[in-house]
Amino acid sequence: MSTQPQHRTQPQPLRVAVVVGSTREGRFAPVVTDWIKGHLDGRGDMNADVVDLAVTPLPTVLPPFGGPAAPGTEEALALVSPRLAAADAFVFVTPEYNHSFPASLKNAIDWHNEQWHAKPVGFVSYGGISGGLRAVEQLRLVMAELNATTIRNTVSLHQVWGLFDEDRVMKDPASDAAAKAMLDQLAWWAQALRDARNARPYAA
Repeated sequence: MSTQPQHRTQPQPLRVAVVVGSTREGRFAPVVTDWIKGHLDGRGDMNADVVDLAVTPLPTVLPPFGGPAAPGTEEALALVSPRLAAADAFVFVTPEYNHSFPASLKNAIDWHNEQWHAKPVGFVSYGGISGGLRAVEQLRLVMAELNATTIRNTVSLHQVWGLFDEDRVMKDPASDAAAKAMLDQLAWWAQALRDARNARPYAA
């Protein structure tokens, strides 16, 4: 008995929102963001959308529960919220401020809720000796409250200012290897959770 060859449909690339947490003047975030985006662009299974909170700032005053938002709030959210909702996964690019992560990133997180549900989050942190690790530890607690899954493998860039050359090219092979390992894990979880959400809507 002859059988017809099976043709598998190629899955749609995973949509990854790269959320840039620092809005400080003179920030190093663009260098780190361009580097991790380069890794994403080099993959066939992921498409990157950079959500830079310095470019699309969100209001810092939240409305009362059940109350109307201040004028201009909806317009600001429209530049960010649909992109987070469309994402299958997230990469947070964050420095460490005072043993934690920037207020701008917390503000963006708090403006949203279901956009984070049942989606994986990977971290690229940077800084001095700590490499931003304490910011990531704080973020894990926050994202667990929002029903997100955080990736175990992280990318932590210690003494980040010495890791790139004058052309903003990464000089440290170990950092490139860490980025690949994190994105491999992120892709696995993003595909698994996307399949699960498509099969049955997530109930928070």
